[in-house]
Amino acid sequence: MIIKASQRSGAVALADHLMNDRDNDHVDVIDIDGFVADDLHGAFKEAYAISKATQCNQFLFSVSLNPPEHAVATDDDFRDTASRVADAVGLSDQPHAIVVHEKNGRRHAHAVWSRIDGVELKAINLPHYKNKLRDVSRDLFLDHGWILPDGLATYGNKSPLNFTLEEWQQAKRQNLDPREIKQTFQNAWDRSDNQTSFKNALEERGYFLARGDRRGFVALDVDGNVHAIAKWTGVKSKDVKAKLGSPEDLHSVDETKSQIRSKVSSQMRDFIAKAKNRHSTEMHPLREEVTSMARAHRQERKTLKEGQAKRWADETKVRSLRLNGGLRGLLDKVTGKSKATRQQNEREALKAAKRDQQQRDFMIREQMKERQKLQGWINKLKIKQRAERQNLARDIASILRPKLRPETIKQQQPNLVMQPATRPRRDRGPSFTP
Repeated sequence: MIIKASQRSGAVALADHLMNDRDNDHVDVIDIDGFVADDLHGAFKEAYAISKATQCNQFLFSVSLNPPEHAVATDDDFRDTASRVADAVGLSDQPHAIVVHEKNGRRHAHAVWSRIDGVELKAINLPHYKNKLRDVSRDLFLDHGWILPDGLATYGNKSPLNFTLEEWQQAKRQNLDPREIKQTFQNAWDRSDNQTSFKNALEERGYFLARGDRRGFVALDVDGNVHAIAKWTGVKSKDVKAKLGSPEDLHSVDETKSQIRSKVSSQMRDFIAKAKNRHSTEMHPLREEVTSMARAHRQERKTLKEGQAKRWADETKVRSLRLNGGLRGLLDKVTGKSKATRQQNEREALKAAKRDQQQRDFMIREQMKERQKLQGWINKLKIKQRAERQNLARDIASILRPKLRPETIKQQQPNLVMQPATRPRRDRGPSFTP
């Protein structure tokens, strides 16, 4: 079923809409559970009243359940679907109602839950509910044997050889349901009337018809896995032969594997080239920031150096003015005052030099912290990009390498997919003025 959901308020308006028998041929309330009231308006008003004890505005979770156009779902089908939805999003123990509508020769349902936990008096959070409901919807299509819409099919109803890099990586992280594989073969079988059309229909979804070792028909996926046509179409071998004829003109399994490896490795090389370009693009802003930071740091150091030089000159002039010249200077030398003044000037000059050095050291430390923080993000991006390139290289190697028999495989290493690093905006830090 196609499942659409939303968090909402408007108890009376929603009840009016669901009980609208003017626009529907039939309206049936098949479940009201967990409420004191036994009618829809009363139940939703209860949910609203309880929500007033919280700060939650969208206290209802409303879900529409739509079977395919050709299917007629029963009340139990809708109840089962509502139960799966509740389990998926965490509303299993919440009060709910289910209303079935019939119009235009189709049957669909609406299920509504109260989001307010009546014991703790707080709203139940529903994180990522759209993704969870998408998985429920896909399982329902497969359980009922309904044709998967493109948006729910793992491969989007197209061959992996036409994937983008992002689609390829996403498909690798998903386990293909055997029911979906069977549906693919059955759809190709139903829409074809000879060997050529069946072969083309399979290739649209990434399967390649070949001659089996026993002179029967098989199909290979892009990973080289072999699928017997009779088994996966659910058709008897004699019917397969009657429609497809002789497999003699087809390539053998080994020849087909070789062709697939050639096609996929070419695709992978294209992925690597695109990945390198993308990696360069990702790194460009960081390189620009390194350049900008270095320029700013150089300017800060120049400003500090010029400021310190000016201050040093001013302070030196003040110290030199303390020493008298002429007869007064001679008198200061005789009395020892001149020596004391020079010693004071030396102490102050040494203190000023240490002060300037401490300012320079502080600026360098702060600039290094800023630069090291930026370098940390650069290193994280490099690690992530290196892992992506290694993953692609392993993909190519696994495609070009002959399949190992299970007894020869001693250990399998996991194929790690690293998530892109995210970083906050760089704080320029304190400015430095003498």
